Amino acid sequence: MASEQASQDGLRVATQADHLTSKYVGTGHPNTTRFEWACNVKRDTSASVVANHSMASYQAIGMNQSIGRVKYQMKQDMLMPCGVAPADEDGPGVTGVNGNGTT
Repeated sequence: MASEQASQDGLRVATQADHLTSKYVGTGHPNTTRFEWACNVKRDTSASVVANHSMASYQAIGMNQSIGRVKYQMKQDMLMPCGVAPADEDGPGVTGVNGNGTT
């Protein structure tokens, strides 16, 4: 009885996880690389700043720039948020998102 309940709970959790990954693109999948995940996070953050005027003004004050300039820079960052993708993401030379040890 207990093992049957545990297997049903495990199946329910797996089903919910599959549903969330299909519904929300940014959550990724088991084959999502670190680079892809970092790009999704950075792109989502930039989109949030562009869409929310209060967040844009907060960043503009911190950067000592106009709100329009901050929104423009965020839109430019959304094109290639993490730069060029590494050639071999699983290779021994890649230690961080940028491939040079920094994230």
